[in-house]
Amino acid sequence: MTTSHDRAVLNQILNPLMPTGDSGVGEVHLEADNVDHPGYVLSSQLEREAVLLAEGMKVADAIEKFSEAIQVCPLNPSAFNNRAQAYRLQNSPEKALEDLNEALRLAGPKTKTACQAYVQRASIYRLQGDDEKARADFASAAELGSSFAKMQLVALNPYAAMCNKMLAEVFDKVKTGKDE
Repeated sequence: MTTSHDRAVLNQILNPLMPTGDSGVGEVHLEADNVDHPGYVLSSQLEREAVLLAEGMKVADAIEKFSEAIQVCPLNPSAFNNRAQAYRLQNSPEKALEDLNEALRLAGPKTKTACQAYVQRASIYRLQGDDEKARADFASAAELGSSFAKMQLVALNPYAAMCNKMLAEVFDKVKTGKDE
């Protein structure tokens, strides 16, 4: 059985350029969205309904429901973040980016919503071929604890990718007993 420290050391060996916390690999504790608005409870309920619609691939209906949640509480960053996901499913990246920018404006700096919005926005930038913007947003999400964002940062770094490939080849040779 390995300890969390052992896993952190192994992770650092296998992913040398992956960002880590100051004291090794630590868990970031993100805050909940702190929304002070009378419509927040209803907005959150509408948002849950919209998520179910999106999961059922009723994307247009989900967008309408997310829009209703936003209308009820225009300060709810999660509703903007989730509507952006629906826009991405609808192949409307510009609308998704608008919502993600608004989600980031409304969300606190160390919130789950901010982390998710950075990952989503970075993914859109990556698909659009803007690796610099993608790298910046993945770095922001990685600082908030997103392991997916950390992996993407490594993938965006050609040196890290080369190191990982070389290490994988070495481990494969050790595992198979081949020495070329």
